[in-house]
Amino acid sequence: MCGINQHEKRPRLERENSIKGEELIMNNFANGVSRRSFLRTGAALSGSIVAAGMPLSQVIWAAEGKVLKARARRDIAKLDPGFYQGGPDVDVMNCIYSKLTHYKPGSEWGWELEAAEKIEQVDPTHIRFQLKKGIKFSGGHGELTARDVKFSFERVIKHKSPDKGDWGPLDRVELEDDYTGVIVLKAPYVPLWNLALPYGVGHIVSEDAVMKATKDGGDFGMKPPAFSGPYVIADWKAKQYLLLTRNPDWSGPKPGFDEIRILPIADLKTAERGYQAGDIDFTSISLDSLATFKNSTPADTKIEEHPSLSFTWIGMNMDHPELKDINVRKAIQWAINVPQILEVAYSGQAVVATGIIAPEVVGHRDKALVSPEGDLAKAKDLLEKAGVTDLTLTLDCTNASTDTTIAQTVQAQLSQIGIKVEINAQDSGSFSTVGKESEGERWKDLQLIINSYSSLPDPYYATASFVQDQVGVWNWERFRSERFDELHAKGLMVEDHEARAKLYYEMQDLMEDSGAYRFLTHGGNPVMYRTTQTQAATRPDGVPLFVEFSPA
Repeated sequence: MCGINQHEKRPRLERENSIKGEELIMNNFANGVSRRSFLRTGAALSGSIVAAGMPLSQVIWAAEGKVLKARARRDIAKLDPGFYQGGPDVDVMNCIYSKLTHYKPGSEWGWELEAAEKIEQVDPTHIRFQLKKGIKFSGGHGELTARDVKFSFERVIKHKSPDKGDWGPLDRVELEDDYTGVIVLKAPYVPLWNLALPYGVGHIVSEDAVMKATKDGGDFGMKPPAFSGPYVIADWKAKQYLLLTRNPDWSGPKPGFDEIRILPIADLKTAERGYQAGDIDFTSISLDSLATFKNSTPADTKIEEHPSLSFTWIGMNMDHPELKDINVRKAIQWAINVPQILEVAYSGQAVVATGIIAPEVVGHRDKALVSPEGDLAKAKDLLEKAGVTDLTLTLDCTNASTDTTIAQTVQAQLSQIGIKVEINAQDSGSFSTVGKESEGERWKDLQLIINSYSSLPDPYYATASFVQDQVGVWNWERFRSERFDELHAKGLMVEDHEARAKLYYEMQDLMEDSGAYRFLTHGGNPVMYRTTQTQAATRPDGVPLFVEFSPA
């Protein structure tokens, strides 16, 4: 499913983007990949064997050493960390770039040093870091220095990246020497430690390489001009595979695998079958398959259950003429029976969500304003109040199995109050643009939506998609609230746990009061991996940290 188990980014749909054709065959030589490595991997892959339908396990990869085969929830869409588009992009960036800090693997959220030798909060608006020496960029672009940190962080703001919100009130980075600098904020920014530094925009790129590649230091898209992590990209074929090989310039701790092969498989059922066929050694599991796999676990397999920070909901376009009346929207809210949906779509393995903030995160509400089971009589009264009869609405979703099951259940539920629903299931590439004004006029016709966004362990990451300046970007319901925006801004600066939580309680109340949201579930992210091949390493929410995987 492109949703519950496809999380990793707040105002980023975890959906496979529609990358047109083979936009990239990496310039392996310029990026520091040896000719021998390219021939070894490229010859094995370039014949489009996977596209022809042959299982990956039957492909002759001519690999040397230990290999990790893993499933990704979608294909990569952007390899510039200053302009990343989702979790799968960041999963790869974690392997090919360096950051000051990174998330610790394990069951509890935390971070640890990566490129930084030291880092400290000097005061609420100043963070001093000292880099480790000897981290090199590929392609002869020299050593990673504080100047590269300054360039990497400031370019996100300078070029008005869609991800600039991750940096909050970043002002600048002041340099003290080649390895030491100070991150200067315009105001306190609590999410810096759990969001900006260890995630997407925290990756450091080479100023020299990026300036030569782009002239102005802007978005370099899918063509990294230099690598600085343990791996480099040896080959990529859109929607088929990504191949990472060891970075010959890497001087840090040696990662466990010589190669990492990542296959984008949008549908979890397909991924499960691929695992059972031996094509992949690590994958998430759909919630409705969890009980089956636990009762009949494949040989040499470990199953781990992880909570999810993502959130799935049914949204309504408040600007559409058929949905402008709040009574119609509230009627739809009350007609939807969430436990019934979860029983059908997730075999009862998912828990009802109370909002967009998961239980593990500050600001999680104890309960929603609209009862999970809804109330058909109340829904009918609201429709009568609106004076609406014979209403037909479209419901957009992906064609992934869980989404279509949710859609069919909602279709049946709304029919009980006289609303006819036409389901518009589409591939995830098409769906990812349906509410974006920048992609054409489709947003004007959008009515009901089944949507899923990923998140991170800070409530800001969830709420940032729904402020007013995100209308027509990630805010597809076109929800507008001055109070919401005010609370959102305040939440960035409040350190007290309880006081901060109250802000996010109210923000979720405002969303629900608008009638434009029916929250469904945060789901879960169980994973399984082949113990004869690897010991997996994940974040607490089950998202893989490939560099931390170790061979069996």
